[in-house]
Amino acid sequence: MGIVSQIAFTIIFVASIAYFILQAKRLYKFIRIGKPLDRTDNKKQRLMLLRRVAFGQSKMFTNIPVGVLHFILYLAFIIINIWITEIIIDGIFGTDHALKFLGSFYDVVMAMGDTLAILTVIACTVFLVRRNVLKVKRFTGVEMTSFPRTDANLILIFEIVIMLAFMFMNAGYIQRCTNAGEQYAGIYPFSSLIAQAISSMTTTQAHIFEHVNWWIHILGILLFLNYLPKSKHIHIVLAFFNVYYSRLTPKGKLNTMPEITDQVKAMIDPNHTPADMPERLGVREVQDLSWKAILDAYTCTECGRCTSVCPANITGKLLSPRKIMMDIRDTVENVGDILLKNPQHHENTSLLDRITPEELWACTTCNACVESCPVNIDHVSTIIDMRRHLVMERSEAPSALNTMMSNIENNGAPWAFPPSDRFAWAEGLNIPTMADYAAQGKTPEVLFWVGCAGSFDDRYKRVTRSFAQILKAANIDFAVLGLEETCTGDPAKRAGNEFLAQMQAMTNIQTMNQYGVKKVVTACPHCFNTIKNEYPELGGSYEVMHHSEFINDLFKTGRIAVKEGAFQGKKITFHDSCYLGRANEVYEAPREVLQQLDADLVEMKRSKQNGLCCGAGGAQMFKEAEKGKKEINIERTEEALALQPDIIAAACPFCMTMMTDGVKKKKFENEHIQTQVFDIAELVAQAELVAKK
Repeated sequence: MGIVSQIAFTIIFVASIAYFILQAKRLYKFIRIGKPLDRTDNKKQRLMLLRRVAFGQSKMFTNIPVGVLHFILYLAFIIINIWITEIIIDGIFGTDHALKFLGSFYDVVMAMGDTLAILTVIACTVFLVRRNVLKVKRFTGVEMTSFPRTDANLILIFEIVIMLAFMFMNAGYIQRCTNAGEQYAGIYPFSSLIAQAISSMTTTQAHIFEHVNWWIHILGILLFLNYLPKSKHIHIVLAFFNVYYSRLTPKGKLNTMPEITDQVKAMIDPNHTPADMPERLGVREVQDLSWKAILDAYTCTECGRCTSVCPANITGKLLSPRKIMMDIRDTVENVGDILLKNPQHHENTSLLDRITPEELWACTTCNACVESCPVNIDHVSTIIDMRRHLVMERSEAPSALNTMMSNIENNGAPWAFPPSDRFAWAEGLNIPTMADYAAQGKTPEVLFWVGCAGSFDDRYKRVTRSFAQILKAANIDFAVLGLEETCTGDPAKRAGNEFLAQMQAMTNIQTMNQYGVKKVVTACPHCFNTIKNEYPELGGSYEVMHHSEFINDLFKTGRIAVKEGAFQGKKITFHDSCYLGRANEVYEAPREVLQQLDADLVEMKRSKQNGLCCGAGGAQMFKEAEKGKKEINIERTEEALALQPDIIAAACPFCMTMMTDGVKKKKFENEHIQTQVFDIAELVAQAELVAKK
């Protein structure tokens, strides 16, 4: 390489790196526009997550073929840094394969790089075919306008050109050395095949061929580097940071707004003086987001995995989690420079000018999007933050949700039932209350939290009675709150009413702490999630179990048993509740309970981590669904009925309602359907339950 080339390369290289640094600084400042958020805790856990999800690409392998192809690109990205180092040294100092002194290690790296180069060409070609010929559905959508589609194709073409240039460069090098009778450095299993194809070249021609492709390769890399900050492919860099700063709490836990806690404490305690209310509640503008939410948006790969598993989107509703992220990123891009100069600027900063209430209210908070995201984006928390603004600042909740919240305020339940009826389910069962125990100076082993559905819903009262029967059969020392129980606040919180949710929570915590409650069991995954994950921040820390876990432990410890063969020959499929499964990773306990019944347990195509929502979560239970092609519960019911089960087993009152309604509708269309829906507690109680200890 001549001195002119060295000078030219050095100038181009320095300019490219400088420009990339400027873009990186700009991006960093844009992300820091968001509000402060502490994600420096649990460093060991974060590093483990980084190793598994970012470095290990664990979430990509849910689809093995695609995961393998993507892993090839990932490895190529890592290995490329070694040979780029050599290219930079050669370009600046005019050396010829400067790192060849590394000997055997150099041979191995070059062989790996050469192999990965051809595999990258193959992988990128496959991805181009998937996008443009096969037209995979998740690559489409209203948000996938011309630029996102062009951007994806452009990056794939970039990678193909860069890798082909690398192989051609190596082939020219091999041929040059061969003609000169010299031993070339490195091993090139595929480039050597290209060298054979150009074996007729003279030494000069081979050198020119090598040099031209050297320039194509390095200029392609530098161009790629400076295109990244303008492309969704910046995730190549940001993914590592986004995964490290992931939310480590259970997926079902929503953050507790401290400014609301301060106000609620003042309402409960006259001696507490609250601080001034913040300028805004919830999220309206990009400045209201946390820095992590903005980082989420910039890290989005636009792969569409989130949207492809979103129950709302699957059934034709407007919500697309990918679009939410892209809208945030586009808004920040549009106003970021202005906000850096003037943080008080508010023109064109509103996210709600891009994201409609219809999109936000369609979310069931099932966390399928979060589970599927390969870079750990937390879509649900951002959606809830925007709901909070709609509800607490604009009072723009759907009318049905306003009715639900009014019922909670007035009746302590989402429905207009009198609070005096809350304990009516226990008539004739001789169920003790916490007040009964307190009167005797005692505390029971377990508080059975019944929940609103278990107390008022006629269908789910049978589940409550069945579970109480199981507790009695196992001689469990338990009690209920009875008339002192009130809604946990779950539906209000998911609907965006943090005030009401915390009022309910603090009321319940005060009651439970007064009775010295240590252990809670409930048949409702929503109550389970709220008491277990969200109450501790407000002063209510208890050991909380879902009834499926509790019943499973009773079987395992021999405190109960059922008659052998009770459901033999019956085909049962279990529907995973989102707030039990993805939200809290309880998958095996309900299945192990069902296995005690000697039934034929069959799994739906979408189950466990990939289970499909029933459509009731996120306060959807209390409102009409947004417009779409079909209802979510019908989509799920059809999947269950395709297995022709005798029983659809559930472990959640909301799921029970939605699946029962779905089966009724399908029975109306086909009178031959005989499938029934039962809670696992009912099935155990029906199986000639006997106590063993």
